[in-house]
Amino acid sequence: MSERHRLRSILALVQLNGLIPIRSQPLYLLSILSSPLSFLFFIYIASHGTYFAFGVTGGMVLTMLSIGTGLQGDLTHYRNDLKFQDVVVASPVEAPSYIFGMALSELVYSAPGLAVFVVLWAIGGWATLPGAGVLVGTLLLVWGFATALSFTLATYFSDVRETWMYSPLISLGLSVIPPVYYPISALPGWAQSLAYLSPTTYAGQLVQAASGLVPLSATHSAVDWLVLLGFTVALFLVAATRAHWRDP
Repeated sequence: MSERHRLRSILALVQLNGLIPIRSQPLYLLSILSSPLSFLFFIYIASHGTYFAFGVTGGMVLTMLSIGTGLQGDLTHYRNDLKFQDVVVASPVEAPSYIFGMALSELVYSAPGLAVFVVLWAIGGWATLPGAGVLVGTLLLVWGFATALSFTLATYFSDVRETWMYSPLISLGLSVIPPVYYPISALPGWAQSLAYLSPTTYAGQLVQAASGLVPLSATHSAVDWLVLLGFTVALFLVAATRAHWRDP
């Protein structure tokens, strides 16, 4: 398959699962913002504004995580209800092009929601040029590992309703309990050790440090990047070796 046809396939998937839903159901945009903004509101009220900046940085991480994990439902629906994945398998389109196109479509229709937090981040005075580079790199890795995880799980689900059981648990384990919306120093020592089992802890620390909210040494920053990248690569390897692209 030529690069031109790969690009056309990816753009077609973005149109199908990203642009068309925005035009037909604009409420999608509000639903994407509901969870991150709800957390931001309660953090602002509970901390009397002290942790508002952490809420903004956490909202960006959670939004990008939700974009990746939300792929579970779409992939399961297309695979089981519409049998669309069977059509793709029978076509010249390879699995990486299909997954990237679907993941990019989720990013496209979630972009307005993410933009709200980016604007708040800039207005709050936490944005810098180096910080923006760290933010982009971190969010891309979060999107990457969440997408790989979602694709792997979706190939095992036989009904879209199964995603309703796992998505809240994944969200709880990756965005609510880990210190994404607050500094890790707010946790007791034993809880900090548990928090480091989640890749979003490292993402949260990088974004918080890039925003000038917490100090982070060069060594600590390098470790965070390596661990986050390691999680992402590991989940892509799992997706490549364990996902069921073709039904048995």
